Amino acid sequence: MIRLDKLTILGLSLLVTSFIAACGGGGGGGGDNGGAQSVTVSGSLIIPAFVVTDSDVNDVVTTPVPNHPLTAAQSVPNPVNIGGYVNQPREGFPGHSFNSGDPDDYYLIDMQAGQTLLLNIADLANDEDLDLFLYDINGTLVDASLGVTKFESLLIPADGQYYVNVYAVTGASNYLLSVGLTPQAQLPNGAFRLSDDFLPQQVLVRFNEASVQARIEDPLLAQFQFDTENYGGGVQRLKLKERAGVVASRAVVESQMSDQQRQKLDTLLAIKALQKRSDVDYAEPNYIVRPSATPNDEYYSLQWHYPQINLPQAWDITTGDNSVIVAVIDTGVLLGHPEMNGQLVAGYDFISDAESAGDGDGIDSNPNDEGDAVQEGASSSFHGTHVAGTIAARTNDSRGAAGVAWDSRIMPIRVLGKHGGNTLDLAEGIRYAAGLSNASGTTPLNRADIINMSLGGNADSQTTREAVAAARAEGVIIIAAAGNENTSQLSYPASNPGVVSVSAVDINRNLAFYSNYGSMIDVAAPGGDLRLDLNGDSRPDGVLSAGGDDSSDTLSYQLVFYNGTSMAAPHIAGVAALMKAAYPAMTPAEFDAMLAGGELTSDLGDTGRDDLYGHGLIDAFKAVDAAQQRGGGGVSVDPALSVNPQSLNFSHNLQSTTLFIEQIGGDLGSVQISEDISWLTLQANQVDASGYGSYSVTSDRSGLAAGTYSGTIQINAGSASSSVEVIMQVLDASISGDAGIHYVLLVNNDTDEVMQQFQVDAVGENVNYSFSEVASGDYLIFAGSDMDMDGIICDAGESCGAYATASQPSIITVESNDIIERDFTASYEYQSPSSQSLGIQTRTLLLRRLDTE
Repeated sequence: MIRLDKLTILGLSLLVTSFIAACGGGGGGGGDNGGAQSVTVSGSLIIPAFVVTDSDVNDVVTTPVPNHPLTAAQSVPNPVNIGGYVNQPREGFPGHSFNSGDPDDYYLIDMQAGQTLLLNIADLANDEDLDLFLYDINGTLVDASLGVTKFESLLIPADGQYYVNVYAVTGASNYLLSVGLTPQAQLPNGAFRLSDDFLPQQVLVRFNEASVQARIEDPLLAQFQFDTENYGGGVQRLKLKERAGVVASRAVVESQMSDQQRQKLDTLLAIKALQKRSDVDYAEPNYIVRPSATPNDEYYSLQWHYPQINLPQAWDITTGDNSVIVAVIDTGVLLGHPEMNGQLVAGYDFISDAESAGDGDGIDSNPNDEGDAVQEGASSSFHGTHVAGTIAARTNDSRGAAGVAWDSRIMPIRVLGKHGGNTLDLAEGIRYAAGLSNASGTTPLNRADIINMSLGGNADSQTTREAVAAARAEGVIIIAAAGNENTSQLSYPASNPGVVSVSAVDINRNLAFYSNYGSMIDVAAPGGDLRLDLNGDSRPDGVLSAGGDDSSDTLSYQLVFYNGTSMAAPHIAGVAALMKAAYPAMTPAEFDAMLAGGELTSDLGDTGRDDLYGHGLIDAFKAVDAAQQRGGGGVSVDPALSVNPQSLNFSHNLQSTTLFIEQIGGDLGSVQISEDISWLTLQANQVDASGYGSYSVTSDRSGLAAGTYSGTIQINAGSASSSVEVIMQVLDASISGDAGIHYVLLVNNDTDEVMQQFQVDAVGENVNYSFSEVASGDYLIFAGSDMDMDGIICDAGESCGAYATASQPSIITVESNDIIERDFTASYEYQSPSSQSLGIQTRTLLLRRLDTE
């Protein structure tokens, strides 16, 4: 039976917000959750091999092994996500390093030219400041990143071994240091690098009040001597004179620099000092300008899920039409999100429970997402914004990410709040979107052409079924997520007649580990897998779209990685919007017929329709082409080559993966593949006579020394070509995945109480945990580290996991004497640079350890 007060969002359970807090109470016992049974709940933490933890964190439960100075550097693999903690003396929380300080962490990493180092500073609330330094194997300074924002980053100039230093300038903070394949264009703004092309000893600054000279004489800047020149717009150029002494923060850096590096470092240190002043609007280097090209949507290249379904080729035909409207029936939308600017039409809020709605009333005409968090310090999911962003985020604005049908429009319909939703509110939202009579007494100016529902439950509601049938009769194409329980159990409304049910695949086109399957699945689309990084970009292979964070007093607009069938469904809705733009008269029945006929998909799994992928993986180009052909139109496009994934990461113990090579829009001729990588083998898997299809790509580490290896696979077909960058890590036998000391918490879902805690050393691929004498009831399980010793696991910069995933916790129901086994992944949650106030992050959970209360 579906619990109507806790209707689950498929892809990110709203139930997570009922306990994300500094939970108190509890103890070692199982607690009484309404039953007499006593059960053992156990399982394994799965630790990804690319995870490494700083060897000297602040948690007193750990045994610190110093990784400073440079000669004591911690050897780590590549690609890698390193979680760590640094602090100046007497800064941060009491723990191992509180009194003496631990300002330096050094890592020895074998890296390749073109890879990037990205430092994510977790804590900025108290003016914490971390910098990033890069040394060659001889200890000579190569580059440095000095800023006062959340991210520092560096580009690796050549193949070789490097020492990487994370340095706490002030304060104390967790951090995440990532190594991966990141285009240089995606390096963050605000982090000034020693290797940047700028004029030494010149600073451009604009003060916001009073005289410049008074500020230059401030003790903070007394170590610098300036000449000043005034320019238009209040900008001044400060020219550094001779140095007033050693200004570098540490003698070890100062002693290993050329004269030019020393001058450039002086410049960056002066900028850093100015940036920290409240009376400075901005300070920056005087950059040397040369012709360059900037990608349009800054983080589009992180959206691997779009090339996977041949969207770039579909966009050659259409990017949508503003007359095509997609209703997103969900948590509402952050109406002020930059990715939603100009993308919305009027919607409605159908949450009838005022307390759940969080806006002080029942249904109203404002569909803004007021948030679903129910505990202080927790962030809301802003799930509907993520879904809407995938469908039609603002695109071609040189920021953020892209949407599938960005020239189409979103109608936000709010039915899910703090306590989920109910089928009556859902039905009213469906009727409103279709322009039918509903509880609001109003209808939209123009009805929706498509409805997306990334939500559901296991009960078949007649009220919802009839609303779906009525909307379809009005010509609305209705799409829903199949569910995330990894079961063939039917989920509704996805399994209602007339609804397109969407399962999810990962980056390798395999059914995602969480995705439902079965007789009602119609089509598959990218849903992602946050546990993996198969393309080696140091980001989890989740779906990237718009989101937000309201865990503090100020709402921040962000980009977010999520995974789930919730993320797969809007890909289908977006493609349907592209089809409607190419063929406005398309009916739901025609969409169904084209889908069943294989005109919209690439076949996966068993030939024809199957219970995993339905009629196959959506192919945006085929779908748009089929729509325009059926509509009697046609836009000719040149044949194109589609290769996915666009990079391969044989991280640690991964041996084999799949490469897909396809031609789109015509005949390119035979495929020609070339590579001179001695440790790599390509073998045709399922290919046609011209070589198009899937290839097994296998790495062979035998006989290779520990280190990082890279190469390129070149693919040509006619006049088209594509290259796939490949990276492989051979581990030292002593190295394995290490997420550090973890605290596994058993949480009572009804009372939000932490009932039991299990401590494990999360080293190796699988680490066991166990809770005994668990009473009957509903529970959730979380696991995380506490590197900064603040008593909270899973906060910023720390490893975190939950069953089934951290982004979509699932209830575990205890009701018998059987032993319940639940395995899940714990890892560091990747956060990527912000772009004009847009940050990219995965969800953070806050839970208090029992042993620190």
